[in-house]
Amino acid sequence: MPLRLFYVDDSGSVATGFVVYSWIECDIEEWRLGLKTWLELRRDLYVRFRIPPAYELHASQFVNGRGRPSTDPEWNLSKQNRWAVAEELLAAIGDCPQLRVGTVYRRTGARGHAYHLQRDALYVELIRHVDVRLAGTDELGMVFMDGDGTASGYYAAHRGLRLSRRRVIEDPLFQASHRSQWVQMADLIAYAGYHALLRHPSKAFCSGWYDRYLKGCDANGSPLAL
Repeated sequence: MPLRLFYVDDSGSVATGFVVYSWIECDIEEWRLGLKTWLELRRDLYVRFRIPPAYELHASQFVNGRGRPSTDPEWNLSKQNRWAVAEELLAAIGDCPQLRVGTVYRRTGARGHAYHLQRDALYVELIRHVDVRLAGTDELGMVFMDGDGTASGYYAAHRGLRLSRRRVIEDPLFQASHRSQWVQMADLIAYAGYHALLRHPSKAFCSGWYDRYLKGCDANGSPLAL
């Protein structure tokens, strides 16, 4: 039976009330080619802008001007340089036929611990959604999450599926973003997805990125409220 891989990251903010999960996915047979496409672009970014392929592209830091991604200090000073690279990366994801993306979200007035409960609840709905999709295509799926595995709510979501018919196999497998190019891709998608939903005037430069570059390969056609 075919196996599909999902790399998931979260976004959102207690202040805005948004809870967001985004992912990048591929069939296991296409994993090598999908990664090859990304790594070729990362190497090209080093040639053009001196951004090492091993440098962690954490979207909120990179886009907002923090850190020193390039070994060229002058390049780092320009946010427009960073925005152009972020758009190029998103375009590469959207143009790669082996890759698909997705985003689910909800908006809540909850604060503190209640907000985190909403985040856990949305993850449950995400896993159910993916499980139903996999059943419809007669596939199995594995989920890789950004993190160190200490967030117990993620395990509960997987173990809540009925074993006799579940298509999402195993618990979530956690990977630190600085070690995973796939998780960094998911992080960039989550950043674009969150700001597409938020539409804050101060982030007008990136609020259209999701629709422009990722909507065409979104598994649901657009961010999905769950």
